[in-house]
Amino acid sequence: MKFPVLILNFKAYAEAAGRRAVEIAKAAERVAKELGVNIAVAPNHLELALVAQSVEIPVYAQGVDVESPGAHTAHVALGNLKEAGAAGVILNHSEAPLRLNELARYVGKARELGLDVVVCAPDPTTSLAAAALGPHAVAVEPPELIGTGRAVSRYKPETVVQTVQLVAKYFADVAVITGAGIESGEDVEAALRLGTRGVLLASAAVKAKDHYQKIMELAKPLLK
Repeated sequence: MKFPVLILNFKAYAEAAGRRAVEIAKAAERVAKELGVNIAVAPNHLELALVAQSVEIPVYAQGVDVESPGAHTAHVALGNLKEAGAAGVILNHSEAPLRLNELARYVGKARELGLDVVVCAPDPTTSLAAAALGPHAVAVEPPELIGTGRAVSRYKPETVVQTVQLVAKYFADVAVITGAGIESGEDVEAALRLGTRGVLLASAAVKAKDHYQKIMELAKPLLK
């Protein structure tokens, strides 16, 4: 996993359904290549294989609920995501929380498969516990700010700073990124100034009228 990074989570937004997911991913790829920065996209499971076949930038899964392939009707297994073209996985998002024992198993298995692993956490203490599991990155995201347009880097900077300091003290090999309410390039720049190594965001990019221009705005701070 390369840093600094911008990770775009498509969630289950209608704006990123079907071929529209590919269009957004291609816009992200264009920005990544033009600027020479690291951008990853996380489409819905339904579009993951299609997106992975269409772009060269990393494609992450939004989550998982089964460790290994097998007789698991209506579930998503890590091994299947790897076969579908996923380069990484986002775990424990506040909209898809996991129990600690599940999270530990998924992190270990994902790393065994060679997948990038990003674990989401709501606060510094939980972020430290997440970092202890050995992911490549922890994304600290206060859930009350997600989707509000109130950027964590502006409204809860102390949460970001405390997380960066705490994780660096005990698990220096785990990167800290942040998210929640990120809407602009200024928000991304503020997050990086606080010591993070990237940003995880969703609606600002996915719901933009011009995906290319918005992703370009959000990605430019990665150059500084």
